[in-house]
Order: sequence, then C-alpha cells, then structure tokens
Amino acid sequence: MPAPIPGELDVTEIDFAVDPHPVHAALREKGPVHRVHIPGSGDVWLVLGRAEVRAALTDPRLSNDIRHSATWKSDGGNAIGLNMLQTDAPRHTRLRALVAREFTAGRIEAMRPRVQRIADDLIDALPAAGTVDLVAHYALPLPLTVICELLGVPVEDQHLFHTWSTELVAPSSPAAAGAAAGEMAAYFASLIAAKAGAPGPDLMSALVGASAAPDGLSAEELLGMAFLLLVAGHETTVNLISGGVLNLLRHPDQLAALRADPGLLDGAVEEMLRHDGPVTTAAFRYAAEPLEIAGVRIPAGDSVMLSLAAASRDPEHFADPDRFDIRRAPRGHLAFGHGIHHCLGAPLARVEGRIAVETLLRRLPDLAPAAGPDSLPHRRSAMLSGVVGLPVRWSRRLPA
Repeated sequence: MPAPIPGELDVTEIDFAVDPHPVHAALREKGPVHRVHIPGSGDVWLVLGRAEVRAALTDPRLSNDIRHSATWKSDGGNAIGLNMLQTDAPRHTRLRALVAREFTAGRIEAMRPRVQRIADDLIDALPAAGTVDLVAHYALPLPLTVICELLGVPVEDQHLFHTWSTELVAPSSPAAAGAAAGEMAAYFASLIAAKAGAPGPDLMSALVGASAAPDGLSAEELLGMAFLLLVAGHETTVNLISGGVLNLLRHPDQLAALRADPGLLDGAVEEMLRHDGPVTTAAFRYAAEPLEIAGVRIPAGDSVMLSLAAASRDPEHFADPDRFDIRRAPRGHLAFGHGIHHCLGAPLARVEGRIAVETLLRRLPDLAPAAGPDSLPHRRSAMLSGVVGLPVRWSRRLPA
C-alpha cells in the first residue's frame, strides 16, 4: 500500500484537545494508519485501529528507545534519568521487576483504607456548600498525596511536583520544560541522598537500598524510576477522576443510574477509561527495522504514534463507541496500554478512581456543574487528555 500523504495534526490545538474523536473517526474511515505532521514532533505514523494498535504495542520491531529514531541526536541535556517507559527488554524487564511487587493486587488492596481517608479528608476540607474547582481541590491532591506517600516525598514538597510534571508532559516552551526537568532532577537527587542516609518504610528508600545489589538500579536508573513513578503515578489518575466526573455531569441519566445503583461503579470506571481515557496516545515507538502495519510500510527510524483513544472507540470492536454508557461491558479497551509496557499502576489507578467517584457522589449528593462544558480549559498534550479545571457546586455535604 502506498504511504498516505502527510497531513497536519495539531494535537495542541484547542478543538483537538477538547475532542479528538471526530478527527480520529474521519481518518479511520480512510484506513488505520496515516502519515501526519505533529508540530514539535515532526512527521509520524499515526495508528488508529484497535487491532493494529494492540498488535503494535507488542511488536518487538517497534522500540521505546528514542535512540532508534532517525532524527535522534541527544537528549538536549533535559533527560531525567532512564526509566521503564524509554527502554526495551531485557533492561525494561529488570527495571519493572524491581517495583512490580509494590503494585500487586494484595498491596493495592491494603492501601484502600488510606486512599479512602485521603478522599474523605479532602471533602471534609471543602465548604459545606458552595463552588470549587474539583481538579485543584480533589482530583489532583488525592492521587498526588497517595503517590508521594508511597515514594516518601515530604508533605511540604508535594505541591512542587505537579507544577514540574505538568510542564514536562505539556510544555509551554522548550526552555520552561528544560527548567522543570532540571529542577525535578535536582530535587530527586537530594531526596535519594536523604533516603540513603536515613531510609524510611517507603518505596524510594527500598529502591535506594536495593541499588547496591548486582541487579539494582544505577544512579541514572534510580533517578528515572523516581521521575516515572511520580509523574505517571498521579498525572493520569487526575485526568481519570476529573474526566470521569465530567462525563457523569454531562450525562445526567448515567449519573442518576449510578447514584441509584452503586453496584454499577466498577463498570462505570471502565467506561470512563474507555470513553475518554486519561492517556491519548502511548509513548512514541521507533521502528528499529523496516516493518508493515496494515499493509503500510514503515521505514526504519520512523516515529510511530499509537492512539489509545482512537483504539478504544473503534466501531469494529465497540458498538456505538461514541456513546457513554456505564452499563456497557467495555472489555478490551486500551486505556492502560497492552503488552510489557501495560501500565504498572493500573490497579492503583482503578482503586483511586473508584474511591474518588463513589466518595464524591455519596457525600455531595447534589453535585452539579458550575460552568458550561464549552468553557472548560483542556490540557494540550500529545499524550494526556483532561480538563485543567472543573468548577462544580453543591448545596449540602454529608458526613463520612
């Protein structure tokens, strides 16, 4: 099949940031693979079909290591260590194994009471009635507190990380992103040194302590692990909570059904992930050798963007995919990826999402939007999807 003609796809343009799905649907009608131009990233291959995305996520010829990119020269001095998301097997396998035990079902279940306490404390801190930004006062601090406690980041420093990570995942400028990377790297270096001198019961202390073992983390890997766990551990869940609540507020019938039957909650969270998942695209892949996807030839060194958002609304797999339906059985969505890079923190994100939504609806029984959906600011990022702010109102708050 001949290569499609390159087209402009500005993922930071506001209409696309708010709703990329019409663009995805129009492209998908012409085929599952397209050559597009992404401002700031150059020409890339965009893969949209669920079957093609799922297969590509496990194709060893597509590398997560940017050094396979034909355009790579250096990291520009802004890299924050070396992490699982930017490596392939066998290095990825070793890095993942070092932290996987912290994210088992049993460990996550044991965290449930603490997550619930954080959710209740955040709602207790809200006024008995009024209007607030749900992102700033609930959706953001809940997962940020959880991951910072897990890593052993002091409470007084937690506010720094969202500022840094937001700049890194949705840069306002190359200079600002570089500054954020430098500040975060310097902070983590000092935190790692502090944990080495006075270890605690947290994950960062455990990783620092294990770094002396033959298969432990190098200094660069330790820095990269801290960066990835903190950023991935809260950025995506912020968007899951705020985006999920926004979808419920936009669909009053679904909100009423969930209030009437809390047993629908697990399915509702899965539908939130499928319909408007917090991660729009997987991390860039790079063709380590020539390959074909759906009959389209991908030359070695080319960049490939795998759209998780488009895959999770593929009509070949999901009936009426643009409809938000909490009673749907959305088996097979790719919100957390697939294969060896499937999100390690998916069980924790699901627990946080379930607790956050259930607690919010139970304790603020008349929660309603305080602004129209068209006025909400959205993130402009190639990878993440979500609102920057979500004004909500209520007239009564119930006790925990």
